[in-house]
Amino acid sequence: MMRAMLIVNPSSGKEEAVDYVEKIEEILNGKGYEVKVSQTEKEFDAMKYCQNACKDEFDLVVSLGGDGTLNETINGMVDQTHRPLLGIVPLGTVNDFARALKIPLEPKKAVDVLRSDRSKKVDIGRFNDRYFVNIVAVGALAEATYEVSPEQKTKFGPLSYVMEGLKTLSGNTGYPLRIEYEDKVWEGESFLFLAALTNSTGGLENLSPQAEVNDGLLHCYVIKNVNFVRLATIVSSILRGNLKDQSDVEYFTAQNLEITSSENLVTNVDGEEGDSLPVSIHVKPSHIDVIVE
Repeated sequence: MMRAMLIVNPSSGKEEAVDYVEKIEEILNGKGYEVKVSQTEKEFDAMKYCQNACKDEFDLVVSLGGDGTLNETINGMVDQTHRPLLGIVPLGTVNDFARALKIPLEPKKAVDVLRSDRSKKVDIGRFNDRYFVNIVAVGALAEATYEVSPEQKTKFGPLSYVMEGLKTLSGNTGYPLRIEYEDKVWEGESFLFLAALTNSTGGLENLSPQAEVNDGLLHCYVIKNVNFVRLATIVSSILRGNLKDQSDVEYFTAQNLEITSSENLVTNVDGEEGDSLPVSIHVKPSHIDVIVE
């Protein structure tokens, strides 16, 4: 019999995660899986559970929780000799990775996706010694997301990141950045640098519409040191999906990046605080297989 591990964050989705466990078990049992349920209690539990599932050669791991649970689960799977199929039931505020894969954001519909026999191989990004699935940001907006409160997330959803980001950007000047990619270099003053693996960031699905989950590329945007009026135009271009066409934006794709600065800049990795510069980033193409509709 095939084996599946269900990694559950009981505090996710207004503490409704456990309500879906029985239905998921029913679906997976019907597909011939023996199901083991592992509930997280603290940070890094999801990563540890997934590492154990890889070591014990489980056939499937299902993440039932928010972006943090999913990120830990994926970090536990990357580079393992045996990598199970991954199922995702998103219960977070933003759920960018699920959006990019067109997995329903309504939990009951996402649970039904587990009936599917279809899967898609997806790229994973490596950021120094950790992994990410959506985006790395450097600059003012990267720091802004740390200021978003749980209450703001509940009330405004993905828009809360944009609101906080605009406040931060409006009061900042640019930062010196040096970005080495392939055999090229970009160097100058920048408000913000983004390296996106998918089209969805902060719940906005037009940031990088040309990005595919399995194209093997980082889609990179350098927003140069512009005034507030131009910045408003750039924000508008993000909503319209044509950021790369703006004159004050440098766009390129790469598989490997080295980012440095003469200032002490922190990074944001999939919405969480990352390492300070310098950092190395590269793509692991089609590294994980995810159940899709």
